[in-house]
Amino acid sequence: MYAIIETGGKQYKVSEGDVLYIEKLNATEGDSFTFDKVLAVSNGEGLTTGTPVVAGASVAATVEKHGKGEKIVVYKYKAKKNYRRKQGHRQPYTKVTIGKIQA
Repeated sequence: MYAIIETGGKQYKVSEGDVLYIEKLNATEGDSFTFDKVLAVSNGEGLTTGTPVVAGASVAATVEKHGKGEKIVVYKYKAKKNYRRKQGHRQPYTKVTIGKIQA
């Protein structure tokens, strides 16, 4: 059984027991979190798709930890104009473990 959920502007295919690194959620570590935007659910027999979401479907998850990703260096440069800008960025993430899929 798997489901397709949407969170943080991205879509993920999840099964029970999966570990995901998603955009940061407003939840504390160790809490349970429910994803209500379930776009599709497959239970082995067939695929149920929503318009745009499946009514009554939800995916339960547990928040494992919060963190920051690898540093990305943004460097802007214009030739012959003495223009240089260097900026770094680390995207925050939340590590979640998928629990029960209800459809």
